[in-house]
Amino acid sequence: MSTYTYQHTLQSSQKVNWKVEDLIGGERRLDFSRSFLPESLARTAELDFLTPAERRTLDQIRGHAYLAIFGIVEEFILPFVLDHARPQLAGDDWRVRALLQFAGEEAKHIHLFRRFREEFQRGFGHECAVIGPADAIGSAVLAHDPLGVALAILQIEWMTQRHWVDSVRDDGSLDAQFKSLLKHHWMEEAQHAKLDTLMVEALAEDLDSAGRARGLDAYLAIGTFLDGGLAQQVELDLQAFERATGRVLTTGERERVRANGIQAARWTYLGSGMTHPEFLATLGELGPELRAKIESVAPAFC
Repeated sequence: MSTYTYQHTLQSSQKVNWKVEDLIGGERRLDFSRSFLPESLARTAELDFLTPAERRTLDQIRGHAYLAIFGIVEEFILPFVLDHARPQLAGDDWRVRALLQFAGEEAKHIHLFRRFREEFQRGFGHECAVIGPADAIGSAVLAHDPLGVALAILQIEWMTQRHWVDSVRDDGSLDAQFKSLLKHHWMEEAQHAKLDTLMVEALAEDLDSAGRARGLDAYLAIGTFLDGGLAQQVELDLQAFERATGRVLTTGERERVRANGIQAARWTYLGSGMTHPEFLATLGELGPELRAKIESVAPAFC
């Protein structure tokens, strides 16, 4: 079991204090002369038939997809946390306060990603469509076993930690505003990862091995569902790229961009979280066979 506590996590969270309006708007604008995502997430360098400017445009389009996809996942995380908190209202005060703080910050993140998308749309000059609607995606995810949903959210929380620490923090080539978004999101998600670990442990506590296995199966089903959505988003991004650059790709080039985009998206939104040591450690606590199962499927998403 983890050593996290609701009291310590809440106190740590309260030390992080930022507002959406401090990060974007007014003179704080995106710089479209720079990349938005690091190469480890965007993976555009291998598309050597594109010019440097075209690869930067594709990076920015994938950055816009990042904003949209995180906006979508935040919208199903928020009601799940609130539903988990509601039965606890008469219980431990630290637990209730920590979960409500968690929910409030997720609502702020929805606003954050929406504002950055609005700024992107103003500055980019071309339509970039996104999958959705968000409420339909959220309903499909939340229909699964609660332990499976909590594991999916835990993967997302650790994923954001890996994005910042491993890929973004030391990359000086990225647009400062987009990098600031990722930093401030990471700052709060660092506490959310701990709280969601506690949520997973609470949900699994009264389950036998069969119940925990059902939760893992639900997690995998959610991952398969999201993977299908990512493939749709890659197709939308490809169309946006051709609109923005005026370049008509050949059949072979389109297939290379498509395959590259799918693998980049799989790593960014699935593999980077599935293989995070802390996520795997939690699975191992639930059952060594659960961890082994994820370790066997993870390479497909890396």
